[in-house]
Amino acid sequence: MDAFQDLGTVRHCFGCGADNGDGLQIKSHWDGDEAVCVWQPRPHQCGGRKEIVYGGILASIMECHSVNLAIAHAYKREDRALGSAPRVFYVTAQLQVSYLLPTPMGEPLHLRAKLNKVEGRKSWVSCALSAAGQVRAQAEILAIRVYRGAE
Repeated sequence: MDAFQDLGTVRHCFGCGADNGDGLQIKSHWDGDEAVCVWQPRPHQCGGRKEIVYGGILASIMECHSVNLAIAHAYKREDRALGSAPRVFYVTAQLQVSYLLPTPMGEPLHLRAKLNKVEGRKSWVSCALSAAGQVRAQAEILAIRVYRGAE
């Protein structure tokens, strides 16, 4: 199954853009009505200690994963193929992150996002990030659909 990002939802984003070779390159997939992602941090993405992932990286991947779910869900609501024209775009209006436990560097990170509510152009998404079998961080995201012409 192709990742949302590989189907043209977002091309150049630092966190999720398939065409950004210097970016984080997360890959989000459907799991029922939710989106899942597994991502492996690299040693240079450490926080205050070399065995802990930097919190800003965690916020970035949860934000990108969640916004991609909002995008994918909009395509699904419109009964269109992901990435088809006109392209659907969302931006982050609000991001609230709760860091629950330090996130270990050597473990794959598992993200699970779900859409909580859609109201007009607004989508509210929650995301949990787990590593080594424990939830390490949670995020609440408000994503807003923007219209950019016939892309």
